Amino acid sequence: MSGGYRGMGKALERKISREQIEEALRKRYSPWMYEKIANGSVAVAGLGGLGSQIALMLARTGVGELFLVDFDRVELSNLNRQAYGLSHLGQPKTLALAGMLQNINPYLNVKVMEGKVTAENAGELFCSYPIVCEAFDKPAEKAMLVNAVLEQCPKTIVVSGNGMAGYGSSNKIITQKKMGRLYVCGDGETEVGAGTCLVSPRVMACAAHQANMAVRLLLGEDGV
Repeated sequence: MSGGYRGMGKALERKISREQIEEALRKRYSPWMYEKIANGSVAVAGLGGLGSQIALMLARTGVGELFLVDFDRVELSNLNRQAYGLSHLGQPKTLALAGMLQNINPYLNVKVMEGKVTAENAGELFCSYPIVCEAFDKPAEKAMLVNAVLEQCPKTIVVSGNGMAGYGSSNKIITQKKMGRLYVCGDGETEVGAGTCLVSPRVMACAAHQANMAVRLLLGEDGV
């Protein structure tokens, strides 16, 4: 099931108004940029090292609606690269992350779906979103989502992550436009394997590429 999540209490909303948050964001952008971003929507599929950081960056940027999809719960081993903290252990990643986003801006429209994405439900989940940030762990799942969205959602653009493991140079992480509606961020080759681990800085560098590409697309830029 998907639905809105408003996890922050009324006390916080009384302290900081919607208007105050909007004004703070407006000071950072030109009027047309603010309107494009504030009225934008992005789906994030997978809320691990890539997805959790992508969602936080988009929330801080002021993207008006975020749709978070994951089936997993927060584990201690996640904390070396994912956005969560000890207080989130055992929680569904969807709800833990939604709470973090609402702590940044309680007026964001944050929707969640706790469950697995399949080729059968991908279209129903994502076709109403102009941009999907793919942030799965396994290559087969990545390929499934990319193919399903491109085939079933003719107006949706996919921003995928591929190749961010290890501690190699972050300068090798780039954004490439592979086809009209597919962008791939990463070095394209360094995957998790024997002797190659996931380290926070390089994962976050790839997540930043994905978040930045999503923002560029919301602003009408389609080049890399």
